[in-house]
Amino acid sequence: MSLSTLFTPLKVGTSELQHRIAMAPLTRFRADDNHVPLPMVAEYYAQRASVPGTLLVSEATFIAPQAAGYANPPGIWSKEQIAGWKKVTDAVHAKKSYIWMQLWALGRAADPSNLQEEGGYKLKSSSDIAFEGGGKPEPLTEAEIKEYIGLYAQAAKNAIEAGFDGVEIHGANGYLIDQFFQDTANKRTDSWGGSVENRARFGLEVTKAVVAAVGAEKTGIRLSPFSPFQGMKMADPIPQFTYIAQELKKLDLAYLHVVESRITGNADVEATEKVDFLIDIWNGTSPILLAGGFKPESAKKAVDEEYKGKDIVIVFGRYFITNPDLPFRVKEGIEFTPYDRDFFYNKKEAEGYTTYPFSKEFEAQQKAIETSA
Repeated sequence: MSLSTLFTPLKVGTSELQHRIAMAPLTRFRADDNHVPLPMVAEYYAQRASVPGTLLVSEATFIAPQAAGYANPPGIWSKEQIAGWKKVTDAVHAKKSYIWMQLWALGRAADPSNLQEEGGYKLKSSSDIAFEGGGKPEPLTEAEIKEYIGLYAQAAKNAIEAGFDGVEIHGANGYLIDQFFQDTANKRTDSWGGSVENRARFGLEVTKAVVAAVGAEKTGIRLSPFSPFQGMKMADPIPQFTYIAQELKKLDLAYLHVVESRITGNADVEATEKVDFLIDIWNGTSPILLAGGFKPESAKKAVDEEYKGKDIVIVFGRYFITNPDLPFRVKEGIEFTPYDRDFFYNKKEAEGYTTYPFSKEFEAQQKAIETSA
């Protein structure tokens, strides 16, 4: 039996991947109260970097205090945060793998009381539309929009200073950029809303600023056209995201990261709406990272059949939490350790974070490599 394309090398930006399985950005709440990654974070990512040439995308990371709004995810604006992340990137690079940072601003998804408590900030979004269960935001002013664009660029520079191989702009899942992209949140009538082009403007300007700051080869972006999470999903997302993808394509980004519709927030749904239109528009400009509740067989089918001949990287999320050697398990046909939601978000806890074992087969292989070295 010939080897799946999943296990062939691929260059993504400046990262020379040895296989086409990547780790998704996964929020785990293991930073301290100043949003500095705790020491266990380096161990967690190093474990998941153990198969050489693996691409890891970091958990979503706040670009600035006013972009935050939850306790204990990490940030990338302070010297202490940069130093904390440097330990993480060094640990990943020691395993001969790669790590890109996902840049995050919450917008209306923030907890208003946390924003107030941590810095006296107000809840802001594209418009004054709340989503179900969320607070009512104030629309960002023109000056604040321009400030945010600068904050993304500075955060990207900070990430590179911290040793990251690149950055991924979080344009998905109903956070700030998505709140501009989609008309379920964006009711503006100025140059930042009211039309396909105007709704796309903020995300595109952020991307251009990040490219100018760190280079196109170190910049990717994540989109989720069909996810209804946090009050998203336009009646017809295709014209909006067609335009966004066409404009992003001109920037020669390192990759486009797309969330298939089978992921809605935390639950799997049937993939009834395909992201093929984005893959067709991208047309080989650079690799596409594809996320969407993949299992080993569906991952192989995607690269070997559905998207044969295209540069597709399959992104695994929750299973990477419980299977630090996930790419090895997929290749060798070793069963996954099931994940347990009860341990996903336990703030500052090592249990259910760095405590999942490698497979016996992987440990035996590592021992054999060490013995022969």
